[in-house]
Amino acid sequence: MAQRQRVVVIGGGFAGFTTARTLSAIAKGAVEIVLINPTDYFLYLPLLPEVAAGILDPRKVAIPLAGNCPGVRHLLATVDRVDIGARRVECTDAEGNHRELGYDRLVIAVGSVNKLLPIPGVVEHAHGFRSLAEALYLRDHLIRQIELADASNDPEERKARCTFVVVGAGYTGTEVAAQGQLLTLDVRKRRPGLRDQPIRWILADLAPRILPELDQRLSRTAHRTLTERGVEIRTGTTVAEATAEGVKLSDGEFVATRSLIWCVGVRPDPLVESLGLPAERGRLLVDEFLRVPGHPEIYACGDAAAVPDLTRPGQYTTMTAQHASRQGKRAARNIAASYGHGQLLPYRHSDLGFVVDLAGTDAAANPLGVPLSGLPAKVVTRGYHLLAVPGGRARIAGNWLLDTLLPRQTVQLDLVRGSAVPLDSSTPEHPHGLSR
Repeated sequence: MAQRQRVVVIGGGFAGFTTARTLSAIAKGAVEIVLINPTDYFLYLPLLPEVAAGILDPRKVAIPLAGNCPGVRHLLATVDRVDIGARRVECTDAEGNHRELGYDRLVIAVGSVNKLLPIPGVVEHAHGFRSLAEALYLRDHLIRQIELADASNDPEERKARCTFVVVGAGYTGTEVAAQGQLLTLDVRKRRPGLRDQPIRWILADLAPRILPELDQRLSRTAHRTLTERGVEIRTGTTVAEATAEGVKLSDGEFVATRSLIWCVGVRPDPLVESLGLPAERGRLLVDEFLRVPGHPEIYACGDAAAVPDLTRPGQYTTMTAQHASRQGKRAARNIAASYGHGQLLPYRHSDLGFVVDLAGTDAAANPLGVPLSGLPAKVVTRGYHLLAVPGGRARIAGNWLLDTLLPRQTVQLDLVRGSAVPLDSSTPEHPHGLSR
């Protein structure tokens, strides 16, 4: 009996999770599928700001790989090296043990990591926002700052602890600022001693407008909504230096704060560069079929891949969850086609629209190009997420319902201790821009 071919998928984000899940449904056990990922869940990143705001339980956005990827073997490990010549993957498991396994087909879907700029003090004092641990830490931190401000008799300390700076006004930064502001206002309401203490939120980005990757109408809607709510938006501005006492902005202003939240965007995982294959700004170059030229056994998709955008000749698809999920499906189908099941087809996808949750009853959306704001946009935004998330929809909807009907629990979870969640400082980028 012939041994089954092995397909190894590196990364369990939008692209990797979708590739493994789709291929398993097509193959029905005809090939062995191994998914290598350092966590045992797929993280639905778009709802992470709601975890930080205490609206969603963190388990609701962590979709277990077991049960949601039937027929896929999960290896809880981090990939250290890929030996392309020998077709082997070297990795380290959750307890530090070295492991190796061969492959017949390989999918590079390692996603992205925090983009760090060489700004003094950022590594020591900024809070990252790419994982459940970082979201939970940020929630504890925001609540803690209000509580410490209430306990202080020093007006300047109170002011600093009630001031929050978010750097990066793309999707993540805008939603973090929107959700965080309402959370801190809610915490303040329960502290009579802070009734007259202003809560200040600053959203800064070098780009000329917030949400620069979106349609200008969505950007204007988000800008207007946050400004009316009291968020200070500083476009054309970044952080020049961070200290324990505050941040110095590029316009020369020093803002006393204990909270610098780093949401400047992402960059491809460093594993891509270690492969020694042609890349474009850290993204692995692939053809329209998501294959690496010269290596038909290797596929790449999601943030790790520079995929030709057939709807915009000469350009590559943007690093979005929408593209990553659809590329994962196409990669799975093209791998199946390489085994004689189905047809090899190029990846082609036009954006169906975007949604941005601005907390409360506010949102901005343009489904199929129709601009929406306020409550209608909120309904569309939540409907989109319920359709897009691969599991736990009833639990998420239940959390949303409870948040609407009941007061929010503004209490620290005490799950993460110590100082700021560390940012990756191994290969900082040049400060050419702060938006994703």
